[in-house]
Amino acid sequence: MRPGTAAGLCAAILALAALPVRAADRVSLEPAFGNTIVSLHPDGRRAKLWLNRDNSYSAQGRRGQRSAGVWRLKGGKVCLTQRKPVALPFHYCKALPKVSVGGHWSDIAVTGERVQNRLVAGR
Repeated sequence: MRPGTAAGLCAAILALAALPVRAADRVSLEPAFGNTIVSLHPDGRRAKLWLNRDNSYSAQGRRGQRSAGVWRLKGGKVCLTQRKPVALPFHYCKALPKVSVGGHWSDIAVTGERVQNRLVAGR
């Protein structure tokens, strides 16, 4: 995997899907649609993730690289599969806590770093 691709996937996986989506699970994601999940990394840089109702996502890594793909819910987790700039043959799943705009939570990025996530209004 190229370094830029890994970083792009990392941004998408922050906060951040084979099972049918239960209506209750999808409703818990509602605050994320139309807003931005911002992840603050230990080096001070920020990554951004945008989830769309049509099960697509786009992201901007902490180094500015863009990626996009699809998401689905699986076992109460949001699972992201990158399709651009390079399609990756695996997906990464993370629990997305029920938060409203302005809410924040701690998480571990795919790189193993601890990040601070926040759901901010707008795109």
